[in-house]
Amino acid sequence: MINIAILASHNGSGYDTVRQACEENILKLNIKLIISNNTNAPVLEKAKKYGVDNYLVNAKTSEDVDNTIYDLLKKYDCDYVFLFGYMKKLSPNITQNFKVINSHPSLLPKYGGAGMYGRLVHEAVVKNKEKKSGVSIHEVNENYDDGAIILQKELLLSSDETPLSLEIKIKKIEKIAIIEAILKCLK
Repeated sequence: MINIAILASHNGSGYDTVRQACEENILKLNIKLIISNNTNAPVLEKAKKYGVDNYLVNAKTSEDVDNTIYDLLKKYDCDYVFLFGYMKKLSPNITQNFKVINSHPSLLPKYGGAGMYGRLVHEAVVKNKEKKSGVSIHEVNENYDDGAIILQKELLLSSDETPLSLEIKIKKIEKIAIIEAILKCLK
């Protein structure tokens, strides 16, 4: 069985998607570890609820956040690391020693990079009157949203699209994209 870690700063909705797919035997993964940098992250409560080891790792809990994360990934023998709304950049020590995968709510390279996440992406897409948007699942390197694209799913925007309506649509296709991308990576 392949061991994975999940890093999330808030809800970690991708964790829910992966956990459900594992329960339904769609994915053959062992979710060994969940790490968050946010004390109040709901994903930590979800981890406790499902008995997944979880850690709060940030500048208040660790002198060297990246090294602490690296050590935990090694300790739990993780093959893959999935970022679901994780808001911190990872060091090359992590990105070069583990297969790190991120879900981003745009069709990269558009609307990627520092400061482009969640609702901010959808606001920019709508403001710029884009005809389409989507989700990108990509490998992570030392630069924000710069790694090789594994899979993209796109959708057309309606003429009366709002950031909120777009966010809801993106979250729906993101669930499908996450599973498809993981299956693609595991082949």
